[in-house]
Amino acid sequence: MLTLCLRGESNHSMSQVFRSTRVLTPERLRPAALVVDGGRIREVRAWDGVAGIDGVRDFGDAVLLPGLVDSHVHINEPGRTEWEGFWTATRAAAAGGVTTLVDMPLNCVPETTCVEALEAKRAAARGQAWVDWAAWGGVVRGNAEMLPGLAAAGVPGFKCFMIHSGIDGFAWVDEAELRLALAKLKGTGLPLLAHAEMAAPVEDATAALHAAGADWRRYATYLASRPDAAEVDAIVLLIRLAEEFATPVHVVHLASAHALPMLAEARGRGVPITVETCVQYLWFAAEEIPDGATEFKCAPPIRGLANREALWAALESGLIDMVATDHSPCPPAMKRREEGRWDLAWGGIASLGLALPAMCAALAQRGFDVEESVKRVAAWMASGPARLAGLTERKGALAAGADADFVVFDPDGTWTVREDDLHFRHKLSPYLGAELRGRVLETWLHGECVFAAGEFVGEPRGRELVRQ
Repeated sequence: MLTLCLRGESNHSMSQVFRSTRVLTPERLRPAALVVDGGRIREVRAWDGVAGIDGVRDFGDAVLLPGLVDSHVHINEPGRTEWEGFWTATRAAAAGGVTTLVDMPLNCVPETTCVEALEAKRAAARGQAWVDWAAWGGVVRGNAEMLPGLAAAGVPGFKCFMIHSGIDGFAWVDEAELRLALAKLKGTGLPLLAHAEMAAPVEDATAALHAAGADWRRYATYLASRPDAAEVDAIVLLIRLAEEFATPVHVVHLASAHALPMLAEARGRGVPITVETCVQYLWFAAEEIPDGATEFKCAPPIRGLANREALWAALESGLIDMVATDHSPCPPAMKRREEGRWDLAWGGIASLGLALPAMCAALAQRGFDVEESVKRVAAWMASGPARLAGLTERKGALAAGADADFVVFDPDGTWTVREDDLHFRHKLSPYLGAELRGRVLETWLHGECVFAAGEFVGEPRGRELVRQ
């Protein structure tokens, strides 16, 4: 059985009570009071069931949400802290109501493909994390023998690429390497997360575009260079392997709706495959992206309006399980904005801390009221990612036994994203200028406030989450 522990448990000696007329419990949004002991929720009571308890903190009509879990973030430390680091990434998370991050195993140096690299990451995080965090292990060519050691060291699962990752030290894997990895993971319950694009369709499309003298400042050129077939072909293989090995496989950042029918058919047969999409694929559309605006570059690419609608339909039906950010920042110079060439720019969108108001804005545009919006956001961005990372004992819900991680959220009112609203390292994001909905008023981790009224409170209190 897999259990979860936190390195360095807190030890509160006094009960705390937090209440609001709008608390998102696992059942519904309702008046409720959270009774907290030792940094965990002891019970959820009726709003007026706290008579005789001193020090009740009353948040009025603000919405109390479970702290969000972002299972797809590139923190990049150690080794590339100039891109992003634990200090800046976790502050951005806290400001956006995200209380747990799961870090991807590439873009840091060394990549998290062995126990020694994991220990280097742990050392780098010490004293810097404003929220809780965990680290995915990496599957690369030739490291299958390292996977049991990483599993024993507590990683919640493993990430691989099926195409060049952009990082030479994180080598992509073919079917033979995937089989070696899945043989090691079979029976552990740990998921294999896959960047699902195959190289051949991308290489063929890119070669044809170069031969035709295509203009690489045009977004349409970049979009044509990463065709739907790259995702579809990869997902065909992943479905086959998940079924053969009876081992959970997770498709990260699905962008192409063309893969949805085969995923639905596989899920209907009981194949253990789950799917995430990202906020950028639900918010932006190819038709709206200006030529040369390389801050929008990511892989797979942001596709068209009709594709976006199909992703939304799959998310609302439950075929897509969750939403992450794939926060993947870099120094601004690497975006090559002066040239505006999509083939030369680094691929990755910076968005950590903006997902909650972006999703609430999108859901409001789609006609959902506050209660339905926050219920969906919590399912897609708290409980869903917590389940993927094996954290459901402690994260993703306001329920007895869970960590007292919650967000005090004002769901009303719109605001426009400015540089001052970005707490990650580099103030470059395609969301600059976007009109979002709702504000994080406070963020609480283990019953302690870490962010309030636009300011960070106290010292970093985040801890590593380790699967046992």
